[in-house]
Amino acid sequence: MPTKRDYYDILGIGRNATDEEIKRAFRKLAFKYHPDHNHEDGAADRFKEINEAYEVLTDPDKRTAYDRFGHGGAEGLFGRGFEGFDFGGFGDIFEAFFGGATTTTRQAPRRGADLRYELTITFEEAAFGCEQEISISRTENCSLCQGVGSKPGSQPSRCPNCNGTGQVRRVQQSIFGRFTTTTTCGQCHGEGRIITEPCPRCRGTGREKRQRSILVKIPAGVDDGSQLRLSGEGEAGLRGGSQGNLYITLSVLPHQFFIRDGDNILYELPINFAQAALGAEVEVPTLDNKVKLKLPAGSQTGKVFRLKGRGVPHLNRSGRGDQLVTLLVVTPESLTKKQRQLLEELANSFSPANMPPPEKWRGPLDRLKNVFGA
Repeated sequence: MPTKRDYYDILGIGRNATDEEIKRAFRKLAFKYHPDHNHEDGAADRFKEINEAYEVLTDPDKRTAYDRFGHGGAEGLFGRGFEGFDFGGFGDIFEAFFGGATTTTRQAPRRGADLRYELTITFEEAAFGCEQEISISRTENCSLCQGVGSKPGSQPSRCPNCNGTGQVRRVQQSIFGRFTTTTTCGQCHGEGRIITEPCPRCRGTGREKRQRSILVKIPAGVDDGSQLRLSGEGEAGLRGGSQGNLYITLSVLPHQFFIRDGDNILYELPINFAQAALGAEVEVPTLDNKVKLKLPAGSQTGKVFRLKGRGVPHLNRSGRGDQLVTLLVVTPESLTKKQRQLLEELANSFSPANMPPPEKWRGPLDRLKNVFGA
């Protein structure tokens, strides 16, 4: 018969180890060698040896006998020793150390699910902010039973199958000893309680679908694709858990005249030959109202004017972007007889001196450079 190893050596502790040091050493080794997840040769025997050492060293009487007389003293004092070792004891020890963590996790409060909603707003509403009322369908705690699931005046009863733990333990015999497996209780589905008198409104679920109107405050400066979070406006939680959130994704409609570039607004202003050549004072639409803009004589297509502070308000801070006005000299598609005669006379009067120098010519690339400040 092989000689048994020293219990202190098995756990890797000194002979003066405290109860807490013994427990810590056992937890570490037991997790490593438990045969439920360690299938190496000898793991089951190693685990049995670890458990035997733990059982002796955590019992004051057994530890005293072992310290004085060794293995013979402990076995002589307690008869059979450790034959018929039960691997299920590890489950008891695990629950003693961690307070039944598996059951607690299953029955802990659970946060409600998040909801998502897509909201379409106008260009101006995105720029200046607004309030929109939306309607959503969400799961809430039952208004009759307040989420308990039982008929008002009654209470759920403890599950007789699992005694309220939400779990059922089964013991199986194997060549290594007895194994204890823990599964979710099939009668209460892990809740630990059974509703004997269901609520007539929610039929025992504790939850119901309701249509809710919510006022959404949209801040100034949001853009297409911006997302707002409304805390606590999602689905109801379980077992007293908090509600989820409502996430609103904004879709901004395009504007008839304006294009947004960050917090700046781009606007293309069409003018005729005479306005470009002679200069003029024109009206330019902005997000607020129309403003006067003076065009110098000889203005060319692609020339950019900047209207300070006429753009989109900055999101969550003061100030606004600018409005960039790009000139577009438009050729008339039809002329009266008089207009044609005047243009012909004007054309005959032109000379190379009337044309701007090449460095002032404006092509498509130059226009883009002006618009974006390049």
